[in-house]
Amino acid sequence: MKDFLKNVLATIIGIFLFGALIGFFGLISLIGMISSKSAGTTLQDNSVLVLKLQGIINEQASDNFIGQITGHQINQIGMNEMMSAIKKAKNDKHIQGIYLESGFLSADWATVQEIRGALQDFRKSGKWIIAYGERFNQPTYYISTAANKVYLNPEGMIDWHGIAAQPEYYKDLFAKFGVRFQIFKVGKYKSYTETFTEDKMSDANREQMSRIINGLWSEVCTQVSQSRHISTSQLNQYADEIVSLDGGKSLLKKNFVDGLLYADEIKSVVKKRLGLEDDDMIHQVSVAEMNKAIINEDKGDKIALYYCEGSIIDKANSLNNNEPQIVASKVCKDLEDMANDDRIKAVVLRINSGGGDAYASEQIWHYVKKLNAQKPVVVSMSGMAASGAYYMSMGARWIVAQPTTETGSIGIFAAIPDFSGLMTQKLGIKFDEIGTNKNSTFSMNNPIPMARPYNEDEAKALQRYVDRGYDLFCQRVADGRKLSVNQVHEVAQGHVFLGTDAIKLKLVDQLGSMDDAIQKAASFAKLKDYYTVDYSQPTNWIDQLLGITEDSNSLDEQLRLALGEYYTPFMMLRNIKQHEVLQARIPYILNLY
Repeated sequence: MKDFLKNVLATIIGIFLFGALIGFFGLISLIGMISSKSAGTTLQDNSVLVLKLQGIINEQASDNFIGQITGHQINQIGMNEMMSAIKKAKNDKHIQGIYLESGFLSADWATVQEIRGALQDFRKSGKWIIAYGERFNQPTYYISTAANKVYLNPEGMIDWHGIAAQPEYYKDLFAKFGVRFQIFKVGKYKSYTETFTEDKMSDANREQMSRIINGLWSEVCTQVSQSRHISTSQLNQYADEIVSLDGGKSLLKKNFVDGLLYADEIKSVVKKRLGLEDDDMIHQVSVAEMNKAIINEDKGDKIALYYCEGSIIDKANSLNNNEPQIVASKVCKDLEDMANDDRIKAVVLRINSGGGDAYASEQIWHYVKKLNAQKPVVVSMSGMAASGAYYMSMGARWIVAQPTTETGSIGIFAAIPDFSGLMTQKLGIKFDEIGTNKNSTFSMNNPIPMARPYNEDEAKALQRYVDRGYDLFCQRVADGRKLSVNQVHEVAQGHVFLGTDAIKLKLVDQLGSMDDAIQKAASFAKLKDYYTVDYSQPTNWIDQLLGITEDSNSLDEQLRLALGEYYTPFMMLRNIKQHEVLQARIPYILNLY
């Protein structure tokens, strides 16, 4: 019996050790694969850079290691990698042109404007761009109009309809569950809270949203008109007529495209540009390969690029696992490290955020200001740098925004759900109360009422808290923009502005691209020869692997299926409970179409 047990135990240990060894060697192989990917690439002569315009564009590329090995990976594109590839292609003698493969792209207008500008700059070198798509949505078509020629599949489609916004309102839905919101805010344009308390837009919100979407559309139409030689009035007429459904021949006649070709036929157009015969192969270079090309550009002084994207929070949490976040505790440490790094001569903060926790925004502002005292800090605003994201920018020396950037939104609010109706009326839970002081049950550690709504004293105290946060925000803007507090009040009230308006109001210093921001930072630091490095790196594959505690993606998918139409408001409630009370967040959820 003892021998039997020994044999069984030995077998179990053997299996365990064998599994461990297999896992170890598998890990070593995986590391080897990843290392091989980072090796330099040698480009061939007469090559074409291929840009695939489909999926989701984030400011910074993220290597979703877990998504790769599980197969659950959304097609995400890093704007930083795409821009880098275009710049390298412009200066690389092996690259003759760019081929844009268009599809459906999800990105804000300032981001696509940045990419389009880089493509226009590429063409200034004398090189060409060919765009082709079976279906274009508005962002991909807008980008593609920077090409020398645009081609469409004969049965393809160009979605051209204008820009619309459809905000959602959940007051009646929450009421079904006995939940209502108590609102404390400053600013008539600070309308984020309307989604909880109203069933339509306020006049102030309608005014600002109308100006924003009309401003965006005007910018898009103006640039498309210049490239395609179609008047803006015609472009608007075509949008009204739903030209998207008219077919390829109609789009060709209206000059939206230069030709109708099937996917295999577009190769002949590219080969002709390259001077190739029909039987010759086209040397295609991907964005990843272009960025790994061996090009000695790192000469001179270093400018750090630091990406800040997503909702601003104080400390990392499990909310929105699939979306980027600006975690103040990490950002502040990185800013301090950059201040202490003598190799870094200037810093460009690339911001794409609608704000978030007011406290976290204040902390980041403090460290931006400290960093700027030691070396120049220039902010480059992407699609959005509003409310808390605008707040944190006030410590910088210079602010560059795109014409289509949404910025400003100087305002504060607190939207606190009152669950007392759910608890007492729907669920039948009863509460009693006893305390040492008049308002002993009120605690900022747990500010969401369960037993009853806030009483008059508590509500007044919270409004004072919000007012104080608003006054501090206005003071930060006054100091940062060298304005009086009264001047700030005139453009505050939570009002969101496009970059084209913000520069007139002195909320930003310059309209331009990220390259413009880099050049300005170099000018402040008096640098002649310089290069840029991405200081903020996405989570590496080891941290992703070690950070797995649960299948959060799977859980999120199950919640979506189980809750259906209730998923969005449920997540709103969950997120509110996790956030700080005081919010410096853009005053609407802009669902653009």
